Amino acid sequence: MNFDESVSYLLGLGHETVAIKLGLDNITRLLARLGDPHTTFPSVQIAGTNGKGSTAAMLESVCRAAGLSAGLYTSPHLVSIRERVRVAGREIARDEFARCASLVRAAAEETERESGALPTFFEQMTALALVAFREARVPVAILETGLGGRLDATTAARAATVAITPVSLDHQEYLGHTLAEIAAEKAAIIRPGVKAVVAPQEPEAAEVILRRCRECGVEPRFATRDAEVESTCGDGRLRVRLRTARDVYAGVCLALRGRHQLTNAAVAVALAESLAEDSFHITREHVVAGLEAAEHAGRLELDARRTPALLLDGAHNPAGARALRAYLDEFAGGKVTLVFGAMRDKALAEIGAILFPAAEHLVLTEPRNPRAASVAELLRAVPARSASSTIALAPSSRDALTIARAHTPPGGTVCVTGSLYLVGEVKGLLETGGENF
Repeated sequence: MNFDESVSYLLGLGHETVAIKLGLDNITRLLARLGDPHTTFPSVQIAGTNGKGSTAAMLESVCRAAGLSAGLYTSPHLVSIRERVRVAGREIARDEFARCASLVRAAAEETERESGALPTFFEQMTALALVAFREARVPVAILETGLGGRLDATTAARAATVAITPVSLDHQEYLGHTLAEIAAEKAAIIRPGVKAVVAPQEPEAAEVILRRCRECGVEPRFATRDAEVESTCGDGRLRVRLRTARDVYAGVCLALRGRHQLTNAAVAVALAESLAEDSFHITREHVVAGLEAAEHAGRLELDARRTPALLLDGAHNPAGARALRAYLDEFAGGKVTLVFGAMRDKALAEIGAILFPAAEHLVLTEPRNPRAASVAELLRAVPARSASSTIALAPSSRDALTIARAHTPPGGTVCVTGSLYLVGEVKGLLETGGENF
């Protein structure tokens, strides 16, 4: 297959959030047919509800600062499927993507003949990433868990180091309806013999995670709580100070925006220190440089050069919405037009109650996704006493962006949020439409 054919094949397996099949049997069979690529390098697996992608991006940036060409596997992608697989900070090349996809497809078809089930899109993408990392001879791979942990395809890589970022309610249809049930799914990536980093948690989640550590004989490494904001920049970035048992990281200007990134930075630092103890040459200077250079598209991604300024953030659950609302209240100056689209299985009313009052103008739209909520469903999530002076319904993200720009006064901000799929659509429009958007 060439690149276009490989993308068509993978996307033809069904949307990853609709054709999902949790379980490790098929991905384990698939990896075995590919020669178990994950056994050729050590891995770090990061699970959690919010912050796992930002934490992965920070850790990968630290590795690059240390001269380590780490592999990074994340999901979902925003514009190009190649975003999911990176080596040394660069997206996998088209030809290499196609070559790895062809290998995976052949192995997947053999797996189907053995098990009766064709590996899913996410299973095949995970296998593709692990094959690519083997071919690139990465010194370490950083894997962002897709959904949950216990039955997620990334868990088949059997990472030697794992981390649990803050756990909150999300994906209840797959993971359970209580915080304890969801925490148990994520904590299952902790196995005997691994190193485990644990972020600050709600008491109910912490109890479950620590019980799992005890059952596995693992002594958890807690991300430091000795962390503080020294100052803030006008665009929402923080200058922070973190103290660990090993070192003090002071005057660090985090590249990723928002106060919630202080927790993610603490987890990334703990992971970097853990790798350093495993003979990776990572110094304090590498950690600082990495935190100050990390990039994570679609998460409080601000383009202040545009008029009006454009803020992209894929807040898709109440915890993410609260983080975005805190940022808007502190840094957006009150003149916010909110472009909102989300999946119908999300806590729409709760997210709306958090975010919509921050908007002077509200534009509701429907992302191109089979799980997307209709604008009528979104409208029902608007609080009875909305602070928005106007509420517009847009049939597409293109229309929503046009309406938002027309309603936003000079000095204001257009914030696109509610789903990473919506953020990806808008980023695609910006890349092809330039200043017209």
